[in-house]
Amino acid sequence: MRTLPRPGRRALLASPLLLAGAAGCTSGGTLASSADAREDQPLVLRLAHNLSGTHPTSLAIDAFAASVAERSGGRIRIDIYANGQLGSEPAVLGQLVQGIVDITRVASPGLASQHPGYHTFGLPYVFDSEEQMHAVLDSERMAEFYRTTEDRGFVGLTHFTSGARSFYTRATPIRAPEDIVGMKIRVQDMRSQTELMEALSGAPVVMAFGDTYTALQTGLIDGAESNETVLTDSAHGEVTKVFSRTRHTIIPDLMLISSAAWQRLEPEDRELVAEAARQSSLDHRTAWAEAIAEAEETARGMGVEFVDDVDTDAFREATASVVEDFAADHPEVAELLELIETVREEESA
Repeated sequence: MRTLPRPGRRALLASPLLLAGAAGCTSGGTLASSADAREDQPLVLRLAHNLSGTHPTSLAIDAFAASVAERSGGRIRIDIYANGQLGSEPAVLGQLVQGIVDITRVASPGLASQHPGYHTFGLPYVFDSEEQMHAVLDSERMAEFYRTTEDRGFVGLTHFTSGARSFYTRATPIRAPEDIVGMKIRVQDMRSQTELMEALSGAPVVMAFGDTYTALQTGLIDGAESNETVLTDSAHGEVTKVFSRTRHTIIPDLMLISSAAWQRLEPEDRELVAEAARQSSLDHRTAWAEAIAEAEETARGMGVEFVDDVDTDAFREATASVVEDFAADHPEVAELLELIETVREEESA
């Protein structure tokens, strides 16, 4: 049996041969139910994602796999294909829905192609803080929402933070909406991000993330938006010197299991897998906070200035139309926004 690649090993190219191997390289992968699984013939689940082996979320995923093996006494094994070995995030999501891949981690707005409600998580100022986001997504109401997509091919297991996204620029502080007027800002290829920039009278520039460093260096763009780790992990702190904490989006990542794999798990094993996922999420929060603090310290040493006196209320008001437009276009977004507000009210009561 071919040894499956792990974080830190040389990444294999995603090919039809590799996909075929992922679909059936072990006898455990053919088990119809976890009821038939034994330590010497485990139920094998294939988990694919596109993060590097050193990323905090990748480490949390590794811990999740180890926890499932321990909790199940070796009856359930999760084999990990990291670093995009099985393709891009949208490609792996498609494989998950088809039942080729069993588990993945995806940025939540990417799920909008499967369920329009997930557009919600890419909208500006849906959450006031990461703590509030965790409180909402940890709630039983959200757990119920995650289960509503089983007929669409996937079920949500848990979420991971990917930080609050802010604007960072070559030299210009952004404290109020008027500061970004006319600026060329690289954004993700998402309608919510381009409309956010348009609402702020900026110029959204959609480009591949790998091209962003050079575009910043040459002045083709004035800035970009992400969390603090981009300054160090991608060296953007070398070519941008101001990070303004607008915190305009707080976008969770989600860990999903395919409906086919979920149905192969006995009820007690479903709970086992779900509990291991929840614990990995809790542990990840501490690791993420440490990664952000370390990135900020390193970036300051690179000469990056952090701007905290941002008028977030003005930004929220300036971008409110983006949220309203999505809610009008997608009833599922309006419903999820209402659910989030209900949980927020319950948490603050």
